[in-house]
Amino acid sequence: MDLAHRTPEDEIAALRHELAAARAQLGTAAVEIEHLRAQLAALEENEAEHQAARPDPVSRAAPSSPRAKAVRRPLPDHLPRETVVHEPELVCDCCTPGKLARLGEDVTEVLEKVPARLKVIRHVRPRYACRVCEAVFQAPAPDLPIERGRPGPGLIAHVVVSKYCDGLPLFRQSVILAREGVEIDRVTLADWIGRGAWWLAPLARLIGTTVMAQPVLHTDDTPIRTLAPGTGKTRLARFWVYAVDPRSHGGPAPPAAFYRYSADRKGERPREHLAGFAGVMHADAFAGYDALYRAGPGQPARIQHAACWAHARRKLFEVHEATRSPIAEEALRRIQALYQVEADITARPVADREAQRQARSKLLLEELKTWMEGQRRRASSKTALGKALQYALGRWEALTRYTEDGRLAIDNNLAERLLRGIAVTRKNFLFLGSDKGGDRAAILYTLIETAKLNGLNPEAYLAYAIDQLARGHLASRLSELLPWNCIDAVQAKAA
Repeated sequence: MDLAHRTPEDEIAALRHELAAARAQLGTAAVEIEHLRAQLAALEENEAEHQAARPDPVSRAAPSSPRAKAVRRPLPDHLPRETVVHEPELVCDCCTPGKLARLGEDVTEVLEKVPARLKVIRHVRPRYACRVCEAVFQAPAPDLPIERGRPGPGLIAHVVVSKYCDGLPLFRQSVILAREGVEIDRVTLADWIGRGAWWLAPLARLIGTTVMAQPVLHTDDTPIRTLAPGTGKTRLARFWVYAVDPRSHGGPAPPAAFYRYSADRKGERPREHLAGFAGVMHADAFAGYDALYRAGPGQPARIQHAACWAHARRKLFEVHEATRSPIAEEALRRIQALYQVEADITARPVADREAQRQARSKLLLEELKTWMEGQRRRASSKTALGKALQYALGRWEALTRYTEDGRLAIDNNLAERLLRGIAVTRKNFLFLGSDKGGDRAAILYTLIETAKLNGLNPEAYLAYAIDQLARGHLASRLSELLPWNCIDAVQAKAA
């Protein structure tokens, strides 16, 4: 097409195509992808502005390429409503209000944003003296998260969630607060986060204990840059997540995510984290886990490995995207059939899930293995296709373990999803300042993500938990503040 005659819709379609190609070819080269995404967003915003500027929407010409219609969902019922009634002008002298009959009404709902505002709560404690006995008395000072500090629990929770959930660095938060006329430097905000993490650390440890007591968990890790002391350089550290979510099989336990930080990716790190766990672990093929799966002298292995079909499928997908291999395409089709079975049994009881897998998935897996072995013999071990097939065949026992237990999942997507937020937000604050900062971040990620898994607004939950702890909540009743135990209390306070 002649570039001079390309419409805005053509430009948007072309950039969408380039963005899809970049995702397929560049993998983790996020910079170029983000550049294309920014270009696409700018073009779409320009086109929206251009369309809005046209005076008569009825006379607008149809775009040269069809665009998918946006799905307009109803606005949530829980949002407060403000009603504005627009009475019409009377059209003639006889149309007096007393003679009008109301036939109905048309309602248009518009979503509006009420700007968040800071406020100052003045805690006034009058002192009194008795004229008879001359005794002087006064109410005790209020329990605050930071003694003699300025922030309330809601503001601390907002700073924490803005950084660790929304990826907003502290220096940007400082600028935003300055627009409200409140000068708070980045160092002070960092101190607030440290104090908040101190209050929440016992809850994070209790969540970890809960997770490690479950018979099945999911784990994965992601890199993070950490400042190396005394060098001015950064080194590669890791965040690990250990998660459970029994909702897929109707289990009674609550969903939870426990994060840990380590200065490196040595195999001893997960071994330390999992010292108290026994059961089945969904994980990738990281060699550092291998020692956990080995049986001891005269004893069975404490941990069994359930491998991830999403990883096996991803390798075949990459081969298909690069080469359009019909063998890879057929493998993907067969694996999709396994996922269809899983879609049919989601949230079903454990016994039903196991029975369906034995009746349907087991046969599909047997046929898939026989077919893969035949293709593997014909493919060179040096080709991407040969390596992708061998990846699955070399882990077949772990890949098929899920068919033997209805509590298991077909893949490790739960853990991958729980690390996605870190992968996105780390682009904004670049690196952690210290290993202690990594431990602090792991505490906060644990509380934030577990709150989200239990359907809570993480900011409302953190504000509630910090407030209760600062008010002297008993350590013996700490479990009452776990996200799944205080859903009603958090929602009532936030209402």
